[in-house]
Parts: sequence; structure tokens; C-alpha cells
Amino acid sequence: MAEPGAGDEELIAAVVGRDSAALMALYDRYRRVAFALAYRILDDAGAAEEAVQDAFLLVWKRADSFDAGRGSGFRAWLLTIVHHRSIDLRRRRHGRPGTMLDLDAVTSALAVPDIAGDVVGGLERERVRAAVDALPHEQQQTIALAYFEGLTHREIAERTGTPLGTVKGRMRLGLRRLSGILADVGSP
Repeated sequence: MAEPGAGDEELIAAVVGRDSAALMALYDRYRRVAFALAYRILDDAGAAEEAVQDAFLLVWKRADSFDAGRGSGFRAWLLTIVHHRSIDLRRRRHGRPGTMLDLDAVTSALAVPDIAGDVVGGLERERVRAAVDALPHEQQQTIALAYFEGLTHREIAERTGTPLGTVKGRMRLGLRRLSGILADVGSP
């Protein structure tokens, strides 16, 4: 059984051992940021809740596939799952166009205050926002269409009237540049 103040790696190891309390501790720790991401993509609180629930169900089922040495940690792994679930739900809605929401608009949909989480999330959000703002507009647009609307390279090319090769190049260069900027800045 995981201790209440355990780190993410300890909690996910406990989830692998089928400790439901550890899963609930991870849920309590990350539900707000997971909901914010899903809500930004889906623009629907009910669908965002569904995406987050699906993501945590996948964490329960596939906890043993988490590899701490492979990435940025549990949070990044979880948010990747939430992102994919949200995009899947968005696509199942028959491509209904959504509205891109500012992350600040999402906070009104979140009921329980989490001061420490808000401060850390705000710092991280500002760091990412500054990195994205440093990209050329075309790269920003391409990344936003792919990440938040779930469009393929071809769909982005059609929507923007840009050649497919150009879209792929913008995506590759934008992500490479973002990675470099965020690595240079370091963690908050």
C-alpha cells in the first residue's frame, strides 16, 4: 500500500500491484490538469470528464507499461493518454468543429481550488505559452491544429491551403524548436 505523500513512481508501482488507493492518489493529484487539457480539446465538460475517466481506466489497466526512464515522468505519460482519449472522442463526434479555448477559460469549469497545483500549473503554462509565442505564426498554427484539434497533416494542409510538405516541415521545425526552447529554459 502506497504512503499518502508518495511520489508518482511509487504510486504507479502500487497501481501495478492493483492498489486502488494509489490510483485515487494519482487521480487527486492530476485530475485538474487532465480535465483542463481534455476540456481545451473538447470544449465540453461532460466529454472532458469522460476522457479523463477513460484515461485513468487505461492507467489502471496498463500501469505496467509505464517506464519512468523513457520520458518526462508519470504526468507527461498521463497527459499523453488524456490527449489521445480527447482526440478520439472529438473524432467520434463526427468532426464537429470546436472552438479553441484559452486555458484560462477552463479554470471556471474547475470547482475545487488547488493553490499549489495552480501555481505550478500557471508557471508551466506560462513557460509553454512563452515558448509557443517564440515560434513563427505558421508553426504555431500547425501545432495547434494537430494537437488541439487532432487534425492530420493532410487535413491541416486542406484547411490552411498549404502544401502537405510545407505542413510537415512546419510541424517538424516547430516541434524541434519548441523542444529546444523548453530544454533551454529548464523546469520551473
